[in-house]
Amino acid sequence: MIAPLLTISGLEAGYGQSQVLFGLELAVGSGEVVSLLGRNGVGKTTMVRAVMGLLPLRGGSICLDGRELAGAPPYRIAQAGVGLVPEGRQIFPTLTVEENLIATAARRHAATWTLDRVYAFLPRLAERRRHKGDQISGGEQQMLAIGRALMTNPKLLLLDEATEGLAPLIRQEIWGGLAALKRDGLAILIIDKNVDALLRLCDRHHIVEKGRVVWQGSSTALAADAVALERYLSI
Repeated sequence: MIAPLLTISGLEAGYGQSQVLFGLELAVGSGEVVSLLGRNGVGKTTMVRAVMGLLPLRGGSICLDGRELAGAPPYRIAQAGVGLVPEGRQIFPTLTVEENLIATAARRHAATWTLDRVYAFLPRLAERRRHKGDQISGGEQQMLAIGRALMTNPKLLLLDEATEGLAPLIRQEIWGGLAALKRDGLAILIIDKNVDALLRLCDRHHIVEKGRVVWQGSSTALAADAVALERYLSI
């Protein structure tokens, strides 16, 4: 793997008396696209919440670009360079598309992602810029969630269920956009159920079972591992 950008070591987390993650290990290199795969309920979204500081850790380390993030509040993690596209999109329904984008814009000089660049990258958002969040389609809301995350000018883009419930043409458009971000050198950690699309997009994959990474390897290795696909992903 190339130089690590995100390193998760020994991650332990859960809810109340229930523990979900048991020493989870994961890494994403600079400019690399990595997937987190597994059936429902194995801990994928819990990992996302833990990385973003939305869930207290019970142990482990989360390091981004040499900086320890474990225990930091969510806004500090965002400022450090983690952009989140959450499950369910969670856009602001009463704000316009443009207001949603401006709300998360990085306050740094020479920001890489600006309104003009997001609109050029996701033209549908430019067309809907004056529409409120609850007046656009589900696919457009997902694009807005991606654009909103890019406006934070992230070092790492984290997507939880990137294309769930979307029409095929919209899914294709989003996969194309993520491929463009990869060519641009943005590191991406993605959760999605579309294994075929992930095999085409990602450099490496991690499969989670019962809160632990039980398989990791390249797209070539995963495509050839019929046992792992059947056992952990039922493919």
